[in-house]
Amino acid sequence: MNALELIDVTKEYKDFTLDHLSLTLPAGCIMGLIGENGAGKSTTIKLILGMIHKNEGTIRIYGKDAGEASTLVKEDIGVVMDDNGIPAALDGKKIDKVMKRIYKNWNSGYFMELLQKMSVPVNKKYGDFSRGMKMKMGIAIALSHDPKLLILDEATNGLDPVAKEEVLEMLFDFTREEDHSILISSHIVSDLEKLCDYIAFLHKGKLLLMEEKDKLFEEYGVMHISRDQMETLDPKAIIGKRVSSYGAEVLIKRNEVPTGSEISPINIEDLFVFMVKGGN
Repeated sequence: MNALELIDVTKEYKDFTLDHLSLTLPAGCIMGLIGENGAGKSTTIKLILGMIHKNEGTIRIYGKDAGEASTLVKEDIGVVMDDNGIPAALDGKKIDKVMKRIYKNWNSGYFMELLQKMSVPVNKKYGDFSRGMKMKMGIAIALSHDPKLLILDEATNGLDPVAKEEVLEMLFDFTREEDHSILISSHIVSDLEKLCDYIAFLHKGKLLLMEEKDKLFEEYGVMHISRDQMETLDPKAIIGKRVSSYGAEVLIKRNEVPTGSEISPINIEDLFVFMVKGGN
């Protein structure tokens, strides 16, 4: 079963449109939703969670229409957003008491264990936390009610490198259960490259690409060639290029260039930038 399906989902605002977005997140996988600020990542997540209403399309969570999903299905979703909505006056112990009343499967022992692991002070008020500490608290809450699907919106923002590595390890551990899945958005592509099984690129409300990460590495590469050499390539092979007085850096489809061509691997961040800029 798929954990999440979006089919031709559209959301229209006065100055922005999320345009016929289709995504599928298989159970047991991690999908990175990548795009610059304003690309539509948070809009997508709010639509999935029912925080805003779509104009068109279908959203399914574990095979059920998101608008009609049962309370049980909602309990299966752990959410971390930029604003976690936690009252500023609550400390860790009071947050624990509140969450016990909200989630049927709330695990206080695991929650306290996660706070300790991430060095989050239990007796300090949430309002006095740094941005990074608030993110850690949100992640601890999301993981502590036995969810199947985690939805994380810019969850690595504000974390120092050590804390970020700890969080990524926790997310890896979460998906060791074969029915556990994660949708994580970020404009910091390097945070997601080693974590995700699938990558989806959003740009100005449109889906540029969605594919298994390993297939992206197999399908695309970079050639460092002269301008004259670039002119000999089949135009169908060229996805994007950077041209300077010294030559050209060309994003290509590997199967569209001559056998034996010298092709360098590409990372996800450069692939996204090339696709956004296209032929510029």
